[in-house]
Parts: sequence; C-alpha cells; structure tokens
Amino acid sequence: MPQILIILAAGAAGLLALNRWYKAEQKRIAAELARASDALRRREVESAVPLVRDPATGVYRPKRG
Repeated sequence: MPQILIILAAGAAGLLALNRWYKAEQKRIAAELARASDALRRREVESAVPLVRDPATGVYRPKRG
C-alpha cells in the first residue's frame, strides 16, 4: 500500500513541475509574439507611403517627392 502512495506523490510532483514549465513557456511565447507584433506594426508605419487624392480623377496615388 505505501508504494501506491509514493507513486501517487511522485506523479503529483511531476504534474506540478509540468504545470510550472507549461506556464513559463506560455508566458515566454506570449512575450515573443508581443515583440514580433510590435516590430511588425512599427515596420508597417515606417514603410507606409502617403497617398494624395488627384482632384481631377478622384483616385488616390502615392505622394511623390
């Protein structure tokens, strides 16, 4: 009978360790995704070309020089 208790305690400790690792990994991945999202947003803003409306046609064209 004591062997079963030892096995259950070891299993519970293993699950606790797995849970802690999973939570830490989840936070690491979320932080990495947030950094990538911010970098992408900055890149989009920096590379955006302003558009100017042509009064004759009403079409928007990239602003020149």
